[in-house]
Amino acid sequence: MAGVNVESGGHGGRRSVDSEINMIPMIDLLMVTISFLLITAVWSHMARINADAQVPGPPRPDEPIEKTEPEKVLHVEMRSPEKFVLIWKQGAQTITTIDVPRKDKLEVTNGFKEIRYPELAAKIESEWKSVGSHRAGSDKKFDQAILHTDNETQYVYVIGVIDAIYHPKRDFDLKGRPEKVPAFNVTFSVN
Repeated sequence: MAGVNVESGGHGGRRSVDSEINMIPMIDLLMVTISFLLITAVWSHMARINADAQVPGPPRPDEPIEKTEPEKVLHVEMRSPEKFVLIWKQGAQTITTIDVPRKDKLEVTNGFKEIRYPELAAKIESEWKSVGSHRAGSDKKFDQAILHTDNETQYVYVIGVIDAIYHPKRDFDLKGRPEKVPAFNVTFSVN
């Protein structure tokens, strides 16, 4: 235990003023205080927002702005038990809407149940070939597909539809060699 000793002699009928002061609580308090100051110093730096006086808009108003069209996105809705709805959208504008009858094909492989949708896969592939944007092997972007479903849809059905969306393949240059990869990136949306 750490302590402080004050020598006073203790002679001549005087009482000794030797005492021990426990230093451990003081060291603990000092360490907690230092830790608190270091942590709050980092947080106050992270809480800053860099701001400048630039106003929104084009950086040079005298130059014309190139307008880029939003990309086409395939929306696959599986909310209905009778059909799938394929919707191609470009921004907020709907390009085409196609209904595909829903036929669940159950396959059992090594004791695992899988649901397949071959008609949906064939229709998505034909739609991608006619409407899809990113087909070249050198194109690093993929077409986007959003799967819309409700909260009650079972996992096995969702996986079957995702497999159908991944069915169309395209060439993709991977470090100089062509490889077949799915044409779509899939985003999952639950309502």
